[in-house]
Amino acid sequence: MRRTRITAAIAAITVATAALTACGGGTATGDGGNKNPKTLTYWASNQGKNLDDDKQKLTPELQKFEKQTGIHVKLEVVGWPDLLNRILTATSSGQGPDVLNIGNTWSASLQATGALLSFDDSTFNAIGGKQRFVPSALGSTGVAGKPPAAVPLYSLAYGLYYNKKLFKDAGIANPPTTWSELVSDGKKLTTGGKYGLAIEGANNAENIHHAYIFAKQHGGDFFDASGNPTFTSPGAVAGVKQFVDFMAADKITAAGDAEYAQNQSLQDFATGKAGMLLWQAAGVQLAQRGMKPADWGVAPVPVQSGAPGQGTQVNTMVAGINLAVFKNTQNRDGALKFVKFMTSDDEQKILNGKYGSIPPVTSAQSDPQFSNPEQTVLRQGLAKSAVALPQVAKESQFEDLVGPALKDLFADAAAGRPVTDDSVRKRLEKAQQQMTG
Repeated sequence: MRRTRITAAIAAITVATAALTACGGGTATGDGGNKNPKTLTYWASNQGKNLDDDKQKLTPELQKFEKQTGIHVKLEVVGWPDLLNRILTATSSGQGPDVLNIGNTWSASLQATGALLSFDDSTFNAIGGKQRFVPSALGSTGVAGKPPAAVPLYSLAYGLYYNKKLFKDAGIANPPTTWSELVSDGKKLTTGGKYGLAIEGANNAENIHHAYIFAKQHGGDFFDASGNPTFTSPGAVAGVKQFVDFMAADKITAAGDAEYAQNQSLQDFATGKAGMLLWQAAGVQLAQRGMKPADWGVAPVPVQSGAPGQGTQVNTMVAGINLAVFKNTQNRDGALKFVKFMTSDDEQKILNGKYGSIPPVTSAQSDPQFSNPEQTVLRQGLAKSAVALPQVAKESQFEDLVGPALKDLFADAAAGRPVTDDSVRKRLEKAQQQMTG
């Protein structure tokens, strides 16, 4: 997921409201209703190769829903660079879509706006029951102890993807299990214009996800138990530095990756320019880029030592997409019917199969298509060694401030400027001051 400044979104509310009124289904009543029972507006996130790819994947399913219910769904696929700002503008103006996809890491922040329909017991019952969903996926739907602001739609986890041919040519028998092994293997792979590891140094979301997991592995965090920022904690500083050092000190990542923000690392991996990639459910997108399944393997993301688990052994975030309903919808009943349809067993199998993600609905996971080697690694990661990003109201600000701080650090590394503990701490301190100031 990718971001632009939250403050820019709030400043743009007046300009954006007219456009949102035209495309959205909301009213200004604040409690929803059924004034427009035959139409829904749906903002989908970009999960596929591009926006058109998503439209092709989703349209047959929306047509199926219309045939079943008589409700027409107006689909708009919104790219990640724009989605959060579009949602924030809509929550502030009261004018938005009926149903929308949100990154699950935003759940608590958007919950705090009060603009999304809460999924209490009665609402969950209307879509088939809360017990249908995997507990770890429900853990990223809002602040603990409060009714969720959304329900899980697609579950994702990070894996370490590796190019089998490049590994064989470099004499590497097995994928690395620790970061020291990854650096060692990466140096063997970095030759002849090829690099060991592809990253997205200008991608705020990717930066945040990896920084958070590295911090956890160093015993740190970016928030304390009360939800206050601790961006400069020793574990956070150590984790960020270790991640940036793949480019700055270890030299296993190309300097050009500092400017990557739009899946270019996927392309480099698919075309053999990089031997390893840290990504969420990359298989479908690698195939779209011409890479055959036999050419790559996937393994758990490395840890500092030992094996993946909990505490300092976590190796992935609970990644994924949630489905939310705007509280101001003109078709509350239809919106809940749509959520029930999208989270039904049949649709969960179809949609997650198309995207290569994991169904967050327990009963859908038993489908054989989710038992291939890639899905098995990702499912095990979610079940045994995943952690949710902080479910605090300021989480989206965290992404919006710390993500660019890492982008700046990667820019320093690409330019040959030293990346030290002190320079990392100063970047993170500035981000924390922006949040608290």
